[in-house]
Amino acid sequence: MELPLNEILPGLELTSIIDLLLSFFITSIRLSAFIIAAPLFSAAFLMVRVRVLIAFVISIIVFSTLPQTIDTKVLTSAYGIVIIIKEITIGATAGLILSIMFSAVSLAGEKIATSAGLSYAAQVDPVSGVQTPVVSQMLYLFLIMIFLTVDGHLTAIRMLIESYKIIPIGTLPIPSALIDGGMSASGSMFLNASILMLPVVIIILLINVSIGVITRAAPQLNLFSFGFPMTMLGAFIVLYLSIGNFGFAFSDLVNSSLDHLMTTFESLNNG
Repeated sequence: MELPLNEILPGLELTSIIDLLLSFFITSIRLSAFIIAAPLFSAAFLMVRVRVLIAFVISIIVFSTLPQTIDTKVLTSAYGIVIIIKEITIGATAGLILSIMFSAVSLAGEKIATSAGLSYAAQVDPVSGVQTPVVSQMLYLFLIMIFLTVDGHLTAIRMLIESYKIIPIGTLPIPSALIDGGMSASGSMFLNASILMLPVVIIILLINVSIGVITRAAPQLNLFSFGFPMTMLGAFIVLYLSIGNFGFAFSDLVNSSLDHLMTTFESLNNG
């Protein structure tokens, strides 16, 4: 009885493993690019090994649940380079949209610190790895806590997984939709930053005006010995009283960011 060739030489079946690895590789690119660019996942305190493990586990879930609609032979051609660039662009754009929207809190914190005279109190941000005012860091960490509390990180990952159904791997998205999504996120960032910082900055401005009137009436009160401490004390009191409103505002910012991300994914397919 003649045996099949794959039983005589079982090593020949290893060629299917190459196709399997190529399919897994192309599936993990979008997720990996998202984790590199998204807030929290791209934080400096998160080790690279943890990021790789997160991308690997999620890629296994996506690869095992979603049907593979692309031929692996295409990946080894010149068109495969286009597909890889497209996957990187989609994942990086999704992560950058969230990062840009969340930067509204950092921008608002910097403006508040500048108005209150606290811009000199800066240290290395554990999230971004750069030196920023302490007020900005506190607000951003508060936003990250809200983001985790409402399971925003899980929602963002679920949206990215759903994007494989909206934009399959072999489908080329509309490039203008990516640009429009980034520009719209930038505009929303400045708008949200203005909404967050204006109440606090206006109150600090009124405090400075009052201090100016007092020092004008009593010149013996030095600006640095009287005005500067009063401004900082007033800023701390205003921030303390506004912490509840900041919580609701940050929750709305997280929901707005996720809605903007989903709208961008839908526009990539529908234009």
